[in-house]
Amino acid sequence: MKAQHSSNGRGRSPFLTSYALTLAFITFVSVLYFKDFSSTLHQPFLHRPPPRHRAQISRPLLPRDRGGASEAAARLPFAVGAAPAGCDVGQGEWVYDEAARPWYREEECPYIQPQLTCQAHGRPDKAYQHWRWQPRGCSLPSFNATLMLEMLRGKRMLFVGDSLNRGQYVSLVCLLHRLIPENSKSMETFDSLTVFRAKDYNATIEFYWAPFLAESNSDDAVVHRIADRIVRGTSIEKHARFWKGADILVFNTYLWWMTGQKMKILQNSFEDKNKDIIEMETEEAYGMVLNAVLKWAENNMNPKTSRVFFVTMSPTHTRSKDWGEDTDGNCYNQTTPIKDLSYWGPGTSKGLMRVIGEVFGTSKIPVGVVNITQLSEYRKDAHTQIYKKQWNPLTPEQIANPKSYADCTHWCLPGLQDTWNELLYSKLFFP
Repeated sequence: MKAQHSSNGRGRSPFLTSYALTLAFITFVSVLYFKDFSSTLHQPFLHRPPPRHRAQISRPLLPRDRGGASEAAARLPFAVGAAPAGCDVGQGEWVYDEAARPWYREEECPYIQPQLTCQAHGRPDKAYQHWRWQPRGCSLPSFNATLMLEMLRGKRMLFVGDSLNRGQYVSLVCLLHRLIPENSKSMETFDSLTVFRAKDYNATIEFYWAPFLAESNSDDAVVHRIADRIVRGTSIEKHARFWKGADILVFNTYLWWMTGQKMKILQNSFEDKNKDIIEMETEEAYGMVLNAVLKWAENNMNPKTSRVFFVTMSPTHTRSKDWGEDTDGNCYNQTTPIKDLSYWGPGTSKGLMRVIGEVFGTSKIPVGVVNITQLSEYRKDAHTQIYKKQWNPLTPEQIANPKSYADCTHWCLPGLQDTWNELLYSKLFFP
């Protein structure tokens, strides 16, 4: 007779009982695992422990770029991105911005020469410090002093040119020096060479006086006010020996060429008793010297590790009639920019501007042309005017007529030349 199964299951097969217990255990473990995995998946990332960084990494992470930006960064040294396509930073307008400008106060930067400290010499207004350049249809990258100092670590940056280039040099030092401890920075001058050291970065930012770039009779860094200016042809070796080893070179030359006459070019040496001097048209002589500088850069600057820049002409504002005023004035007492965006002053040579384009357009190495000319044309308000150290005592006639001794060539700091460095920063890191 077959055994009968009871209703309470006591007669169930041992195999079935074991199978059921195993299935129940697997189900229980699965539920616990799923809950734990789900909890981990939904945990906010900010609550997770941060990844460990290698101790030797001290530089900040640079911005990542896409497409053409990363390609530009790979092509040019120091580049971390690329300028927006079709962006001409030289075209735009000045916007009054008290919140964003100036980047520093005059009294905070001890490196500004007394020829450029307008507030210390009694300038009554400060509006010239608050104008910000806004390119048309795009924006300049924000100046990041920390990034620039890190990128200059172990490097040598050298400005070469005249007093206007020196003003831009001092502006850059003022933009950077606040991030450097007092005992870790210094500035020294050795004849024609001025050196600012950022010791913690093993970096130098330097200025070398060479108003014509080529050798001239105006090469003395202190005594150089010579009316009869003579340039020694394409001879640049006297100066260029100081340029060797620079990782970033920033050239300018313009003001000293504007004599209103032909340029005197020395064929032999200044030491020769009988000097062989010929006269050349200014544009021809200017192009000759720029070509010599370019040839030197092509032979001495490694395009894989170094960069070369040329800053265009800095305009003057010596006649108020040029921008439509009826008075017989100049930059003196001017407090606002010129509003006419088509304005181009008669003191700025379009011929020399064309030469700059022709010379550097044929370069075998990348040369960044920093076009500061048009945007500076509008800034009749930004000159030092009469608010600077006067090297000679003023005459009663000058005191009675301040515009007669107003400096309508150089610029107050802080001011316009900080924008020049904003453009240089853009060309250096976002070409």
